[in-house]
Amino acid sequence: MYKTCGCFIIPKDVLDRLANDKSLSEAARKALNDTRAGEDIWRRLRTAHAFATNATMASRGLSATLATSPKVSVFTCNQTTSLPGTPVANPGSSADMTAKRTFDLTTEVAKFYKSAFGRNSIDDAGMTMISSIHYDENYNNAFWDGNQMTYGDGDGEIFVDFTKSDDVIAHELTHGVTQYTTALNYQNQAGGLNESISDVFGSMFRQWMAGQDVTAADWLIGSEIMGPAATARGFSCLRDMAYPGAAHCLAPQPQNYSNYRPGSDPHESSGIPNHAFYLAAMALGGKSWEQLGKVWYGAMTTGRPSPGMRFRTFANRTCRAARTLFPGEPNVLASVKAGWAGVGL
Repeated sequence: MYKTCGCFIIPKDVLDRLANDKSLSEAARKALNDTRAGEDIWRRLRTAHAFATNATMASRGLSATLATSPKVSVFTCNQTTSLPGTPVANPGSSADMTAKRTFDLTTEVAKFYKSAFGRNSIDDAGMTMISSIHYDENYNNAFWDGNQMTYGDGDGEIFVDFTKSDDVIAHELTHGVTQYTTALNYQNQAGGLNESISDVFGSMFRQWMAGQDVTAADWLIGSEIMGPAATARGFSCLRDMAYPGAAHCLAPQPQNYSNYRPGSDPHESSGIPNHAFYLAAMALGGKSWEQLGKVWYGAMTTGRPSPGMRFRTFANRTCRAARTLFPGEPNVLASVKAGWAGVGL
């Protein structure tokens, strides 16, 4: 059965755990409960969008007119749940810093995909990149709904404005890229790959923005959305691709295939391919998007969609992509193999 992406940056079990933490304020716990309550609705909507995407991709002909570059639009929900909300005029120069940041970073994600991988927006056909901000009151998440991005402002205690972390924006937009390429299910190993691909490209985007090589990168996901109550508890990020099980991670993960649990949440099992990318990047060195990122992108975009793909299948795809893209540079393939071997695959 085809199941589409959950596509939230904060996993449901984290929301559940925190909502039951009586040391948090009543307002924070209510915000966490309210956030998790809407997940099933958005999952059904994403399923409908995914089927529509597959139909569009199948029917698109060679004569289709493609936009040369994507338009970036920002809407504000003004703390309501009505999507997409009210258009923000000239968001790139808006006095609302959330609107400006959303416009600027979404535009940069489009540039990143174009310059690093030759991709024209989410669908590779110049798709308009739509974002809605200020969704609901104290909403503790950000999500791709199959058609657009939506960002909450956080509750101000555990989480703050979800547009403040550039890797979060790239992570969620990459769920759209996955929707238009591998079309991965959101369960079992395919679900873990779905989440991992978003973390990988989110981290690469963060490094690209900073001009960092792999040794300078922090490899953290979501460090800028941690609120004061989270940091007071010692949490500095959602996930850490270098140390997936570390205590400073709000959502710790396994890092070896021997610890994979069938049916586990995709945000959990994604730690295994996440760590494989990190190990491969450290073995190869340099800037992650210049060679290794192209290998991962090649594995996503070469071949037919594979909704039920397993970790080992994706690993094999990356090895084939390394051979094809860098035939005269055996160190690329060697690093890719070392990364997967390092997580038991």
